[in-house]
Amino acid sequence: MVAHVPIPSLAGLRAFEAVARLRSFRRAAEELSVTTSAVSHQVRGLEEALSTQLFERGSHGVTVTSAGQRFLPEVQAVMDRLSLAIADLHERKPNAPLTISMLPTFAVRWMIPRVADLKRKHPEIEVRLDASMEAASFTGSDVDLAIRYGQGNWPGLHCEPLIAERLIPVCSPALLEGPRPLKEPADLAHHVLLRNDAHPEDWPLWLKAARLKGIDLARGPRFGYSELLLRAASEGLGVAVARQHLVEAELEAGSLVAPFDITHEVGIRYWLVCPPRALDDPRVATFRKWLLAEAGLNQGGGGGGDVPRVLVFAEAFF
Repeated sequence: MVAHVPIPSLAGLRAFEAVARLRSFRRAAEELSVTTSAVSHQVRGLEEALSTQLFERGSHGVTVTSAGQRFLPEVQAVMDRLSLAIADLHERKPNAPLTISMLPTFAVRWMIPRVADLKRKHPEIEVRLDASMEAASFTGSDVDLAIRYGQGNWPGLHCEPLIAERLIPVCSPALLEGPRPLKEPADLAHHVLLRNDAHPEDWPLWLKAARLKGIDLARGPRFGYSELLLRAASEGLGVAVARQHLVEAELEAGSLVAPFDITHEVGIRYWLVCPPRALDDPRVATFRKWLLAEAGLNQGGGGGGDVPRVLVFAEAFF
């Protein structure tokens, strides 16, 4: 008979597994959406509870001890079984809301305008949008799916490309007229450039794509949020570089115009992300099919251009 011993905290076990797999406290903290000091504290607490050293900490990084190496697969197996048990509970609630994590700007500008269409086509699906700047964890949370921005390299998760990021200058229609009308990229030298502090590289990247030199990027107001930047552009305060898919409504309504045809793809895109097991959920399958159609990927359309194959990584956890 196995003797009963105190079970360490789940947070400590998760922190240990992430550090051991990634060989880095910093990377583990990024994955778990906590601080590095929090991960270090959780691991030390686990080591004290077990009276066992799990890592060697040195100037050249982190090394898993022999005890840690023996412990790691056992922890991963337990966490995997726990994740499956949680998934099973979710599967037994077919009418539960489908919780989708995404960035706030993407939620406001791309997803929310399309929710009515989803509801009309699939009234059986109730969605809950979880808008956050942090990447949601699928372990120990009610998040079913996520739409993430990056390179698509999230271990242990099904990652499916959605929308490529394309940069395009936009401005008020009024700037197409007047004494200095915007007719070609070189005319930008006579206009105020609105800059986004969240994406300071946007203007340099687009100007390089347009093969345009001699534009003073030090001038012009700066904004901390895309919403402020685009509002300033629509009010005629200057020219902004925007993510094309996030200004669809303004371009269609005419409050913003794209004075040039030149766009630049930045090499980063939005991805549909979920644990592989989630693909067996009928709600997820329905939402995925609808989402890909909206992104133009089911019809061979222009949602993301030439997209890579679906990526499924083999590691057990996120």
